[in-house]
Amino acid sequence: VQLQASGGGLVQAGGSMRLSCAASGRKFSSYSMGWFRQAPGKEREFVADIDGSGGNTYYADSVKGRFTISRDDAKNTVYLQMNSLKPEDTAVYSCAAPRVPGSGYFYWGQGTLVTVSS
Repeated sequence: VQLQASGGGLVQAGGSMRLSCAASGRKFSSYSMGWFRQAPGKEREFVADIDGSGGNTYYADSVKGRFTISRDDAKNTVYLQMNSLKPEDTAVYSCAAPRVPGSGYFYWGQGTLVTVSS
């Protein structure tokens, strides 16, 4: 199983960016999927996740109202739309998936770097 995150780069504060996480090796259509991030010198933190049906989403308070997680099960891909980006959003963003539905996150992607300039 591989999770490949892409779409990162450099953006100015206030800008937008969409990250993608493509899964291979297994279909994750009934699994929750999540996004996490790790800023330089900080612990990894939860950003957002989406349940297996796509009907329920959860966000960290720091991104609520600015980020939107979604999924396309036909493409086995989960997205993170990030709007109104702030310099404090600068981090390596990784996606994650559980090994079995309802369990903790087990598979982790390598991540993609998002840099927000002020």
